Amino acid sequence: MLPKVAVVYNTPVPSRYDECGENAAVLGVMDSVAAVKQALVQSGYPVSLVGLEPVMASPEKAISASKAAVVVNLFEGFSGSPETEALVPEICCRLNIPFTGCPAKAIKLGLDKAAAKKTFMAHSIPTPDFQELSTDTLNEFSLSFPCIVKPVGEDASHSIKPESVVTNFEELSAQIVRVAGGYGYTVLVESFITGREFNVSVLDNRVLPVSEIIYQLPPHLPHLLTYDAKWLPSSQYYRGSMVKCPAQLAPGDLDSITHLSIDCFNITGCRGYARIDIRQDDKGVFNVLEINPNPDISPDAGCARQVRTAGMSYTELIINILKAASCG
Repeated sequence: MLPKVAVVYNTPVPSRYDECGENAAVLGVMDSVAAVKQALVQSGYPVSLVGLEPVMASPEKAISASKAAVVVNLFEGFSGSPETEALVPEICCRLNIPFTGCPAKAIKLGLDKAAAKKTFMAHSIPTPDFQELSTDTLNEFSLSFPCIVKPVGEDASHSIKPESVVTNFEELSAQIVRVAGGYGYTVLVESFITGREFNVSVLDNRVLPVSEIIYQLPPHLPHLLTYDAKWLPSSQYYRGSMVKCPAQLAPGDLDSITHLSIDCFNITGCRGYARIDIRQDDKGVFNVLEINPNPDISPDAGCARQVRTAGMSYTELIINILKAASCG
């Protein structure tokens, strides 16, 4: 008999994301939960769902009570508190229950964009120049414009808008005030490069077919994956941010992206699956923007698209992720 599986996730509850109109990303976890459960049940696995909420007395007891032999970790942190995303791997390690995806250390690193970029730089992986700034340290700005301003500790493109790309000090100041005030983090200010943009899914140390973001936007709008581009189908950015998979790449460029992605996956301690976002600068160099441990694996997400391009079914993706589960 196949082992019992617990699908652990964060139950969507009202949070600060509702206040800034960004709750669609939070609700999206339920699409993954439903699809993953269906894939597992169709494959013969007994499945239980374990939703975690901030008000729970003990998430550890909830996971333990499931009596699961393995945990599928879809937990993205309690709503409004992405820094809690590493909670489930930490609990599973204490309970000695194998879990899917990346260990706690890799998740924490991926959630600290500045720390991840420092790790890339320490291993000679190209990444755009950056600074961590706050409203109190604006006068320390030393990069060249244009720059992009974003929270150091968010994912899912929270806070990213067209005005996140700044071209002068007045715009920079306004965005640092907005991001620091609305998201409660130190602000990452990064040189904004405008070349071709790719995202790469690594599945168990294998690079899936690479996707390219093709922007079809009015000239005044910067080419970047805003929150709207990811989550709001009615928006101009969503309609104007197309995905081509597989990307058209010269063999040498594909090799460069492949090696770069595997290096990032390994040096950040990822396991199971992760996504690496890459952009080419004006010299043709591929720069890693960030790494996303345990990215979205809903059927319409980038990872699932790349899996289909590779000739695998969605169910095969989920079973591959499950079989790579480990306690470590």
